[in-house]
Amino acid sequence: MTDSPAEARDYRGTVFLPKTPFPMRGDLPKREPAMLERWARLGLWERLRKQSKGRDTFVLHDGPPYANGNLHIGHALNKILKDVINRAAQMAGHDANYVPGWDCHGLPIEWKVEEEYRAKGRDKDAVPVLDFRAECRAYATHWLGVQSAEFQRLGVAGDWADRYATMDFESEAKIAGEIGKFLLNGSLYRGLRPVMWSPVEKTALAEAEIEYHDHVSPTLHAKFRVLKAKAEDLVGADVVIWTTTPWTMPGNRAVAYGEEIDYALVHVEGVAETSLLKVGDRLLVALPLLPGFEKEAGIGPHTIKRVLKGAELEGVIAAHPLRGAGYDFDVPLLPGDFVTTEAGTGFVHIAPGHGEDDFNLGRQFGLPIPETVNDDGTFTRHAPGFEGLHVFKAHTAIYEAMRAAGTLAATGKLTHSYPHSWRSKKPVIFRATPQWFIAMDKPLAFGETDDATTIRAKAREEIAKTRFVPDAGRNRLDSMIAARPDWCISRQRAWGVPIPIFVSKQSGEPLRDPAIIGRVVEAFRTEGADAWYKPGAAERFLGPDRDPKLYEQVMDIVDVWFESGSTHAFVLPPRGLPFPADLYLEGSDQHRGWFHSSLLESVGTNGVAPFKAVLTHGFVLDEQGRKMSKSLGNVTAPQDVMKQYGADILRLWVMNSDTALDLRIGPEILKQQAELYRRIRNTLRWLLGSLDGFSEEEIVPYAELPELERWVLHRLTELDARIRAAADPESADRFAWTGVYPEIHNFCATDLSAFYFDIRKDALYCDRPDSLRRRAARTVLDVLHRCLCTWLAPVLAFTAEEAWLARFPDEEGSVHLLDFHFVPAGWRDEALAAKWARVRELRGVVTAELEKARVAGTIGSSLQAAPVLAVPAADAALLPEEAWAEICITSGFALAQAEAPEAAFRAAPGAKCARCWRVLPEVGRSAKHPGLCLRCEDAVESLS
Repeated sequence: MTDSPAEARDYRGTVFLPKTPFPMRGDLPKREPAMLERWARLGLWERLRKQSKGRDTFVLHDGPPYANGNLHIGHALNKILKDVINRAAQMAGHDANYVPGWDCHGLPIEWKVEEEYRAKGRDKDAVPVLDFRAECRAYATHWLGVQSAEFQRLGVAGDWADRYATMDFESEAKIAGEIGKFLLNGSLYRGLRPVMWSPVEKTALAEAEIEYHDHVSPTLHAKFRVLKAKAEDLVGADVVIWTTTPWTMPGNRAVAYGEEIDYALVHVEGVAETSLLKVGDRLLVALPLLPGFEKEAGIGPHTIKRVLKGAELEGVIAAHPLRGAGYDFDVPLLPGDFVTTEAGTGFVHIAPGHGEDDFNLGRQFGLPIPETVNDDGTFTRHAPGFEGLHVFKAHTAIYEAMRAAGTLAATGKLTHSYPHSWRSKKPVIFRATPQWFIAMDKPLAFGETDDATTIRAKAREEIAKTRFVPDAGRNRLDSMIAARPDWCISRQRAWGVPIPIFVSKQSGEPLRDPAIIGRVVEAFRTEGADAWYKPGAAERFLGPDRDPKLYEQVMDIVDVWFESGSTHAFVLPPRGLPFPADLYLEGSDQHRGWFHSSLLESVGTNGVAPFKAVLTHGFVLDEQGRKMSKSLGNVTAPQDVMKQYGADILRLWVMNSDTALDLRIGPEILKQQAELYRRIRNTLRWLLGSLDGFSEEEIVPYAELPELERWVLHRLTELDARIRAAADPESADRFAWTGVYPEIHNFCATDLSAFYFDIRKDALYCDRPDSLRRRAARTVLDVLHRCLCTWLAPVLAFTAEEAWLARFPDEEGSVHLLDFHFVPAGWRDEALAAKWARVRELRGVVTAELEKARVAGTIGSSLQAAPVLAVPAADAALLPEEAWAEICITSGFALAQAEAPEAAFRAAPGAKCARCWRVLPEVGRSAKHPGLCLRCEDAVESLS
């Protein structure tokens, strides 16, 4: 049959295809910087603050990153997660102000400046302290600016103009004031205690500044000859100790034993050729550890003369292994509950200046604490025979001295986990030095009550009240607080806030004078902490009534963890922000870092925790789960990702991850995120295109919407509830973001693109403009666009803005000035949801059968089919046949009954409509439009 001119007509111009300026390609690396400029031009942050006045506040207090280098991927994870939570709280109806900040003092910056000195051959100690501090300030200022720009490039919104920094004069003044509070309430004291000491950096270190690496340590078995004992058979025997720190032997002043441990008195009757022992030696060793010691020391035949309990060693006096070489003092054997039989010999040599247990036992029994090691790790004159040697190079000399003395029982090596400075990457030592401490267990009065408690006890009370996400963080932080020693807050460096204290040379006690603290705070506020180092500072701060010659001006600086722990004091109340903050959010390592120091600082000065909730995230690893390192070449730099993909891809990666665990990133993972982004972008693009020309006159009331549209609105209520629960700080599920955005992606890809959009394309493209079905679909698409743009705005900050402006172009407008779109509770319909879940199951049976026909080449399109679906009687009334055809995107449909659902292919009878492509018997009946079905004829005529 030959087509007539009418049949050959081109109807493409009558089809309502999507039309939008929103491009398919994101081209984010180019578009995002322009968007940032637009937001700056609009004064977006200032407008948000102005329009949010009077709302309930939400404050996430920013833990300060360190200002000494470009951002790494861990920074990106941290700040993006904070930004999403802040933006979501804002859009959930709060006033979510966010003040970003920086940690600017301390050793890392000093270290960098000193490196520059060394490269130029300059002596740091010859540089005036104020000049050196000025260079440190300039270095920190440079990197603060770099990092600020990089954070903003990530799309992080905040009060960048009024950011905080620990080196701001106001901050330094407040930090000094906080130190003063501890001084005045009596919890700050100077004491001699062993602390982690870096010989390279010549300063004490906090636990949070320590990392553990495998280290090969020389080991030593040493003999302590028993001089006095209640049991005569012990006199002349040798107590054997084992240590992985031979350098501590000059500092030895005792040997510890376990009172309940069984010790063997061993008589040596044969030794290996290489053994340092000799036949006839009488040795005391823990019985359970004897087999291992025999092997290490080369002991052959031997006899156990007797076994005794450690308690029988009470009162034993031994000789130092280097007796006669400057170590002619007695060495008592003392009971120690820390002695075990896990390794060694069951005896622990005690150097009170070089270990926590050693120090505590020494203090308990009044042992002397010799200062055998200098700041730089070399021996002092109190280590006779070894003066000037570095402790990490002294083992050979100590071996030889003990070999000459006949007290060396064995030597060896041990690979074990050992503390290192995380900055210099060099091993540290325990070293007793005079330091400033905050007492954890001294009773203090908090608040207006007279009830006294300790910082430790109060901190643990506050932990119990705090919400932790994940909850495991509670026990982790609590166990650290429960076991920690007094807080050492002093550092022997120059770049930081000085501990503004004067000590009486006569009494050795610090001056606890509020007037002095007040003068210091006021000076720091106007001149910065440099005021402490200026000529005449002592006279100035002590005032006219005290003679500076009678007082020591303390020149230690305060630990940077104390500084960052006190940020709440100079960031929150001074800016009118509520205290405590709603949320602290950092990596899981901050249980021993910022969360820890902030809690102690705030409890010590305010009696309460500075936070209501604590959220932790994991670390970033490469795609194989390895730690990133330049040597492995597996580092993913956020700057590189933004150049290739854009910030929104990084932001999506964060929120598609379970941030409570360690996250992985690399080229393949980024490609996957880019694909997920593409699907979301395509959803937005199709929505925008299908809403072209939409007006409020088209809106169909909810009661008149078809079931399919009402099902979509029901799904919106489910997603809206999930998002609001995570975004609302008062919700039981607050901050539970894991899985939220994957669910939104799944909604876009599965519920919308692969189901609802696929079904409604026919109505949207081919129905006449005023048809109820088309208007109903566009009514729902309007709501979808508003919901998705606002839901995505916290994460895809740039793309959501672009998608909003593509539909609502406004020079002054922004999606970020909006709240989440209102979703009425009345849209929730569980019965309808259950019905449509079954419809989708049965649809799957039909589409599987159609796919078989497509693969076989029987059909090219589902519109060529009019399948038969046989269903159980319970499903027969779900939908009429014409609705099934619409849902399955076929031209016809028939229902039948069966015990179990099954579908059968059947070709659709009739001809293909030239406009909608459905195959229908009615095509060809129209005289005016013989190539069209009746629906399309009506639509075309309505356009005339």
